[in-house]
Amino acid sequence: MQNDNIDELFNNLKGEFDINELGEGHENRFLEKLKANETASTDVEKFSLNWKSFLAIAASLVICFAVFTTAQSEPEALDLASVSSEMSETQDFFTATIEAELKKLNNERSPLTEQIITDAISRIDLLEKEYQNLKNDLTKSNKDQRVIYAMVNNFQNRIDILNTVLEQIETIKQLKNNSNEPKNTI
Repeated sequence: MQNDNIDELFNNLKGEFDINELGEGHENRFLEKLKANETASTDVEKFSLNWKSFLAIAASLVICFAVFTTAQSEPEALDLASVSSEMSETQDFFTATIEAELKKLNNERSPLTEQIITDAISRIDLLEKEYQNLKNDLTKSNKDQRVIYAMVNNFQNRIDILNTVLEQIETIKQLKNNSNEPKNTI
């Protein structure tokens, strides 16, 4: 049945088909058009490839910039003053006391006390480094009370070291004065 419909269709279209032969060089013209079309599509592909690579580079730069600015905007390490106004006063008190004690200590420098003072300063420096670590811990722990107590304790330890060294220097001075005094015997 389908063959009858197809045969009937071809019979109806008889004589309407283009039966003329193509002109000479038709194949060459067709190939030239095909090559021209390929060249145009290659140029478009190159342009789109360049555009895509440009877009990829731009996106990479934006991501790098975002990472850099995020890394730069990390919060600075907190200290006692950032916890509360009372802690700010405490920090100011300890800082002022330590500075005053350090001035006293430096005023007592002499050949006899040099080693004691140098040792004390190195211990104070170690405590200062520990305090910097505690500041980072305070930032990370979101103002944990244990870290705050450790920071206050750090300040107290520094003051204790300075007071102990100043007492030792006074003892050394007294011993020196006592040894220089003439001995009275009866």
